Amino acid sequence: MEFNYPNGNKFVPKSISDKPMTKRSVQFGKRGMTLEDEINNSNQYYLSHDIAVIHKKPTPIQIVKVKYPKRSAAQIQEAYFRQASTTDYNGVYKGKYIDFDAKETTNKTSFPLKNFHEHQIKHMKQCLNAGGICFTVIKFVKLDRVFLLKASDLFHYWDNKDDGGRQSIPLVNIEQAGFEIKYKLNPTIPYLDVVDQLLNDNPFI
Repeated sequence: MEFNYPNGNKFVPKSISDKPMTKRSVQFGKRGMTLEDEINNSNQYYLSHDIAVIHKKPTPIQIVKVKYPKRSAAQIQEAYFRQASTTDYNGVYKGKYIDFDAKETTNKTSFPLKNFHEHQIKHMKQCLNAGGICFTVIKFVKLDRVFLLKASDLFHYWDNKDDGGRQSIPLVNIEQAGFEIKYKLNPTIPYLDVVDQLLNDNPFI
C-alpha cells in the first residue's frame, strides 16, 4: 500500500523498535527508538495507571486507489493525507487540556525552526489562548537528550525568525529556558513531571 503527502511525495513510515527496555537502555537513551515510540510508550503507561489520557492524533486519509484481489478482501494501493496535521498529541491531565508536538533533530548545537510549520504554530497559539497547556518535546538524537520547551518560549523564536532573528534555537538556550527530561523505565519519558512543575509555578499556563 502506498501513501502520499498532498504534494505527491511518498510517505515513508518510521520504523518501530521491539527491543526490550533495560536499565542499560535507560542510562544510554533509547537508541533505535524514535521519539514518537518513546512518547507512545509513556502515554500507554499514563493511561494504564489512570494518570492521564493522552493520544497521538490520527491523520485523515483519502483513499484513491483500491484493488480487489478477492471478493472478500480489499487492498489499498494508494492514499493521500487529506489535510496538514496540527500537533502530534493531545489529551487531558488533571482536568487540563494538553496539546503538544514532538520533534527530533540530528543537530548537536541547535534546533532548526524549519521543523515546524506555520499552521502548527497557529494551532498552538489558539490552544494556549483557550487555556490549554501547550509545549513541544525536542530530542537531540545524537546527544540522547530530550527537552520540554513551553510553547510561549517557542513562539518567541518563531516570531523573531522573519525579522532578522535566528533560524534555529541554540541548544544552550533550550537548556536555559526548557526542561531536560531524563529517561526512566516507566514511563520512558516522564514529561508529565515537567507539566506538574509548570502547573505549580503557574496554574493558568
